[in-house]
Amino acid sequence: MPAPFEWRGDRFLLRVRLTPKAGRNGIGDIFIDADGVAWLKARVTAVPEDGRANRALIVLISGALGVPRSAITIVAGLAHRTKTLELAGEEARLAALAKLAGSGVD
Repeated sequence: MPAPFEWRGDRFLLRVRLTPKAGRNGIGDIFIDADGVAWLKARVTAVPEDGRANRALIVLISGALGVPRSAITIVAGLAHRTKTLELAGEEARLAALAKLAGSGVD
């Protein structure tokens, strides 16, 4: 199964498929799209207005992976359901990789 993350040069990227206005915040399974690309499913209760859902996603991913919020940046998909997040800092990248590659998140 393809992974929802990749190293691109010195950048650690995580692909997320976000559902805003959900009943609760959480991280789900891995979703494979029609092109065979893997996305980590995430849901937040925040609405997709004024960046609220994006901020809630960063808080959710930060807590789930045990990395600081400041280490996470949305680098693609600000106005879309599918987003690419970049994790900065070697410790944050390694923590995320260990969590994602291990038993998975939640």
